[in-house]
Amino acid sequence: MSIRALWTLLLAWLAALSLTGPATAAPVVITRALSINSASDRFPEGVPTLPVQLPDDWAQTRPRHDGSVWYRTTFDTPAGTGRDDLLALYIERACSNVEVFLNGHRIYSGGRMTEPLTRQCYHPHLVTLPAALLQSQGNVLDLRLVGSALQRVAARQRAGGLSALTIGAQSQLEPAFAERLFWNITLVELTSLTLLIVGAFMLALYRMNRREVPLLYFGALLAGWALLSTRVWWRDLPLPTATIEFIASSAYPALVACLVQFLLSYAALRSRLIESILVAQCLLMPLTLALAGPTRLFAATNAWYALLALEVFAAIGLYLTVVWRHRRDDFAPMLMILGGTTGLLLYVIAVQLQAVQQPPVQIMHFLVPLLFLGIGSRLLQVFSRALSAAEANRSTLEERVKEITAEIERNFAQLSELRVEQVTEKERKRIAADLHDDLGAKLLTIVHTSESERISTLAREALEEMRLSVRGLTGKPVRLADALADWRAETVLRLGQANIECDWKGPADEIEHLLPARAYVQTTRILREAVSNIIKHSSASHCKVRSSVGERDFGLLVQDNGKGIPMELDGKLDRGHGMSSMKHRAKQLQGQCLVESGPGYGTVIRLTLPL
Repeated sequence: MSIRALWTLLLAWLAALSLTGPATAAPVVITRALSINSASDRFPEGVPTLPVQLPDDWAQTRPRHDGSVWYRTTFDTPAGTGRDDLLALYIERACSNVEVFLNGHRIYSGGRMTEPLTRQCYHPHLVTLPAALLQSQGNVLDLRLVGSALQRVAARQRAGGLSALTIGAQSQLEPAFAERLFWNITLVELTSLTLLIVGAFMLALYRMNRREVPLLYFGALLAGWALLSTRVWWRDLPLPTATIEFIASSAYPALVACLVQFLLSYAALRSRLIESILVAQCLLMPLTLALAGPTRLFAATNAWYALLALEVFAAIGLYLTVVWRHRRDDFAPMLMILGGTTGLLLYVIAVQLQAVQQPPVQIMHFLVPLLFLGIGSRLLQVFSRALSAAEANRSTLEERVKEITAEIERNFAQLSELRVEQVTEKERKRIAADLHDDLGAKLLTIVHTSESERISTLAREALEEMRLSVRGLTGKPVRLADALADWRAETVLRLGQANIECDWKGPADEIEHLLPARAYVQTTRILREAVSNIIKHSSASHCKVRSSVGERDFGLLVQDNGKGIPMELDGKLDRGHGMSSMKHRAKQLQGQCLVESGPGYGTVIRLTLPL
């Protein structure tokens, strides 16, 4: 065998030795004791006792007993217990409170032993046994238990009773004590705090959106259950046991009302009759409990519990029916949650009726909050989806509002423009009427009464210009074909009077376009100015005019064979012969007027105007 293999075996042997310790004595479980009903401060000596089997349920062994019971048992120190071993007593359940005496010395007290009691029905107890008081054999263990009769409490879990007693090393008993404490107390505290926070959140959501009525009822249900759960972990409530039982029992109708109303409102149902019944039973249950008295609290309360459970079952059935018909996506998750709630209620009723054995862990105290949290998570999921949909709708609405606002602004601008046009048109008609009635009459008088032919001619031209201006102010649109015919007749006449040959050619097709009155007037003036320039300045003998019509515009081309524009203008044609006014008029009509000329080459005017 190699040195490396020997070294490996040596290390393994040393590790095994280090993990091996002295054997720990097995715990001793005490299941028998002597008992006696007594409120004395010490175990009564010389008085007949009753042997009992542990766990001891007062409802079976001493019905209707309410108060104090003494238990006595003996034990020997477990074999194998070393000097340094710390022994402890583990009591799984002692309802409502317990004191422990070892060999005549009180070593533990759970709290107040008189009303208002320290209530520890759900709390386990781990009591250290002082080594100085222990004997190797014949140790006497006395326990004084204070509890309530089954008839005076609302639930069997809070009736008087004592579990089996376990004695052993404290290190061995601590895990069982910690596990029991966690499931019965710590977990209830955590779930109660969670329910309270979630309930407050639900109520805050309802305050933000009052239309979400289910959030109101569910938030109130969570907060109410969290407050009701305080009696499980709050051991020193400053009220007598009978008062606490009465208040806690009277709170259940309100919780059931919140649950029923939540289911109905979540299914989009509402019944005034059901609301009235729920409110009435919130008043009737405390009244009937008060009339029944504290000695019949268990029977009266459980009768009400059965009725309330039937109401919850009916509400669950109605809700699932409605959801199956109208919201299939909610049916499966809510069926699982509400089915679990139904099963849990049936189990609790069976425990109260002793149809099943009471469990060591109070599952209702943490399973109900878990079911509520499941419903709450579903609510939050639905609410978040609705919020996302509302946000999307809000964005869509904002976009729509922007579009409508822009449309309104455009309409308003159009109305404003229309109003301006109406006012402008009205003012144009007034000016045109003034020109026609005043200036026109005077010019006509001059034409017919003047002895000077020159003055008469100038007056006739001014009258014609005035009539053209009035037509531009008040006239209706003109057919383009008619306008071209007028322009051709006037142009040919004027050029013929000046001994200039005119060649006018227009489109051969039928023209259906209309020309606004203002465009007609401005084009007439541009064409007149062009003809005047040919007559006065060009010395031309021939003039060519071409008209063309497109889909969106029409054009006029006026070309002469005259001497053209002199070089002294330095190419700036706008400085003379009315060129500037011609271009300005074309620009006002969103068109253009181009002039091409050179000495000895004549002049070409190209006019293009939109239709």
